[in-house]
Amino acid sequence: MPDLQVVATIPAKPEAADAIRAALRTLVEQTRQEEGCLSYDLFESAAAPNTFVTVERWRDQAALDEHMRSPHLAEAFAAADGALAGDVAIHPLTPVTD
Repeated sequence: MPDLQVVATIPAKPEAADAIRAALRTLVEQTRQEEGCLSYDLFESAAAPNTFVTVERWRDQAALDEHMRSPHLAEAFAAADGALAGDVAIHPLTPVTD
């Protein structure tokens, strides 16, 4: 079974971008240590300032589900409380083939 790829977008309020950036950096460090995490990278959108993007690869859906229940993800969401400019959007990806 192929690995699972996911993209998540996290829109921060301009005045909270530094705090969200710091919380997400911590999240990246902790997430990369998860057994089912194959890769987990953090970016900031050049087209949409203060929008952070994670590009993720997971061993399988079970690994992603475990991540979604992890304490460090809950801590990141708690740190973002009131600091987001919109909803976090999580996009599991499926390949497009001919």
